[in-house]
Amino acid sequence: MIKILLAIFGIQIVYVTAFTLRMILTLKGLKYIAAAISTFEITVYVLGLNMVLQYLNHWSSLTVYALGYALGIIIGAWIEEKIALGYVTLKVISQQMNGHIEKALRQKGYGVTSWVGSGRDGERSVMEILAKRKNHEKLYRLILEVDPKAFVITIEPRHFHGGFWTSVIKR
Repeated sequence: MIKILLAIFGIQIVYVTAFTLRMILTLKGLKYIAAAISTFEITVYVLGLNMVLQYLNHWSSLTVYALGYALGIIIGAWIEEKIALGYVTLKVISQQMNGHIEKALRQKGYGVTSWVGSGRDGERSVMEILAKRKNHEKLYRLILEVDPKAFVITIEPRHFHGGFWTSVIKR
């Protein structure tokens, strides 16, 4: 019975990991890769479900099935974080009006669009920076290193048209 439980657990982890990745890829617009994963995913799902249904009279099989599901979500999310598909836009609002943040970010290779905004307490430097998602944390830390009081919002854009990044993104 231990071998059956381990098989159910392993199959469920693989299934839910594939399910999680497929959902994320679908949301990112990578429908053909998501469709390919779904073919594998549903095959694994049916195998796992069949095993659980054969041993439904053993509470341990359902418990292992549920635990495998939970662990599969964690592993799928972890894998997605590591491959970090897509881009993020950081909107930064700073009290520093000297251009120091923009210069520091540009020296590190980031494209920065900036303008002067009007806040409750006066003028602010407003910036937008588009970056690969895998560089998000490094960029965020750099911004706060230069201006620890900066207001930073991260947005995940879906569509791009025109500008500096368009030719880079299409590659």
